[in-house]
Amino acid sequence: MFDAAPSEPPLLEVNNIEVLYNHVILALKGVSLSVPKGGITALLGGNGAGKSTTLKAISNLIHSERGEVTKGSIIYDGQNVVGLSPSDLVKNGVVQVMEGRHCFEHLTVEENLLTGAYTRRDGRAAIAAELALVYEYFPRLKERRRSQAGYTSGGEQQMTAIGRALMSRPKMILLDEPSMGLAPQLVEQIFEIVARLNREQGVTFLLAEQNTNVALRYAHTGFILENGRIVMEGNAQALRENPDVKEFYLGMSDKGRKSFREVRSYRRRKRWLA
Repeated sequence: MFDAAPSEPPLLEVNNIEVLYNHVILALKGVSLSVPKGGITALLGGNGAGKSTTLKAISNLIHSERGEVTKGSIIYDGQNVVGLSPSDLVKNGVVQVMEGRHCFEHLTVEENLLTGAYTRRDGRAAIAAELALVYEYFPRLKERRRSQAGYTSGGEQQMTAIGRALMSRPKMILLDEPSMGLAPQLVEQIFEIVARLNREQGVTFLLAEQNTNVALRYAHTGFILENGRIVMEGNAQALRENPDVKEFYLGMSDKGRKSFREVRSYRRRKRWLA
């Protein structure tokens, strides 16, 4: 089990942030979370809970959607990064993999991967070594490296997006909905690779995910968002065993698995919304 050193500060601290879109719509309301260095942290919640907004606030991609952080601070590696550009954050080791597996469809898989190294200045040999490492973790991409990304499968595009992020040699990857639109077998494969990268390369992950079950099996810590607020947090194993999490997010209770209709009805009585 992952254990952060007690004296080591978190790699990322989000402190009581609020996010406004178009100077009107309040999307996040006092969100605070921390990401231990060298860990996998899951940001959980349903569609529209604010998971993607939180990741974009951290990566500063929020500005491209006419959003802004109006309160609070985001401390990465000891520095407040609210004012940094997305490219500056990449240079500092923070890379976001967007929801929907955004690839350059007209480029080959390998060309897509190489675009991830555009901020590096350590020479072709180092970039070639990084590319070889990506192919080691994603052997399917090596087989498909000459194929246009737009003609590859959803799973291959997700692998390409993660591989492209790795080409920048990040300290932390913000991974948005990696399971979206993928078959269960591919979801397990993607999460296994994420776990290996974390374990073997020391990459820290903050992943936003609706699939609570799979996310909590691979994460070390977790936070649950609802309506732009953090409503629960803790060790991933403890969250998996929490009766409320079982009931509201896994569709299970002490009496066994519940139907969607029962869970939907019971959600009206969530204690934290009282």
